[in-house]
Amino acid sequence: MSLNKKHIISWTLFDFANSSYSAVIAAVVFPVYYANFIVGNEAGLGDLWWGRAISVSMAIVALSSPFLGGIADYGGLRKRFLFVYTALSITGIAGFSALDKGMILEGFTLAIIANLGMEGGLVFYNSFLPRIAPREYQGRVSAWGFMVGYAGSIISLLFALPLVRSGLFEATWLMVAAFFALFSIPAFLFLPGDTKIEIPLVHAGMKGLRYTLKTLKEIWEKREPRKFLISYLIYEDGVNTVIIFSSIFAATTLGFKPQELIALYLIVQTTALLGALVMAKPIDQWGPKKVVIISLLMWTSVSTIAFFVQTKFQFWMLASFAGLGLGTVQAATRAFYTQFIPDGREAEYFGVYSLVGKSSAILGPLVFGQVSTTFGSQRPAILSVAAFFLIGLIILRFVKGGGPNIDTK
Repeated sequence: MSLNKKHIISWTLFDFANSSYSAVIAAVVFPVYYANFIVGNEAGLGDLWWGRAISVSMAIVALSSPFLGGIADYGGLRKRFLFVYTALSITGIAGFSALDKGMILEGFTLAIIANLGMEGGLVFYNSFLPRIAPREYQGRVSAWGFMVGYAGSIISLLFALPLVRSGLFEATWLMVAAFFALFSIPAFLFLPGDTKIEIPLVHAGMKGLRYTLKTLKEIWEKREPRKFLISYLIYEDGVNTVIIFSSIFAATTLGFKPQELIALYLIVQTTALLGALVMAKPIDQWGPKKVVIISLLMWTSVSTIAFFVQTKFQFWMLASFAGLGLGTVQAATRAFYTQFIPDGREAEYFGVYSLVGKSSAILGPLVFGQVSTTFGSQRPAILSVAAFFLIGLIILRFVKGGGPNIDTK
């Protein structure tokens, strides 16, 4: 199997496209807008509602993705599902432009729709990786996807900055919807097409359901994949919680303004891009396990230090350092998991991967929101995230596998 440049470029461009959502909607601007303006966050109520929106949408994704992954494999519909979920997310994002102060439930519903479409589509996006890249390149191609994605985050934030400065938040959401739609087009044009299988959709769904249940049992009975997924469940909870609440923490606890948050995140994305670039080849040479462990040590330190941060400058420095490990841990984790996947079972196995990853985003946001409202402070909440990284790291140490994908001799 050789690299098809058209497949690789269109696959990474989809990461470029959806990173506009990740940066502007999920991480920087909309969480603060919803928590502080739509809901009001003086007593942590905004944290609570935002955490609920993310948790509910992630629960839906977690429950549905392994079954849809089976349908994608046995019904030959992975590309079609990717399109449907992408369209759903873009529709939800565009709907944010109709929100106004006090529209808590409307914002809550639209946030669920937008996040469901974005996160649900990733199971099908990820499932293309083993189809477009041979084993010895999967770590690098995975990292390239994140690297191009960080470039998309940077560019979309630069587009958003003048709009936010002018208070044009409605236009900001429409810009993100257009950005996502435009740059996802190459993926739908050039990625490998769906396999035409002469089987009714209902039958394909039932077959997918049976094989997915079989896959769940199969993975659970294998010692190493089971330990890996338990570790991933825990430490990814920390990663998701940091991404979801970092901007709200900076705005509420440290007083960052919206334009300052964008500038901060631009720095984080730049360092994340550099981290993904530098660590792309080591993921294959050193092995993804070693890279994940290094990243988790970094994240444990960062979340612990964040508890003591008092000034904007200190947070700037800490966030810049944290960015180096942001894409690395995700790219290395994805490359690690591909080592457990049998040929022809990609969407099915990535359905389980998504089930675990999205399940991890159910507990973390709820814990953060609850701790924040209980203590009336976000500092204990951010400190609690360190436990997720540390426990996940300890379990991962006992997972066999994750060695180099290429011969270093």
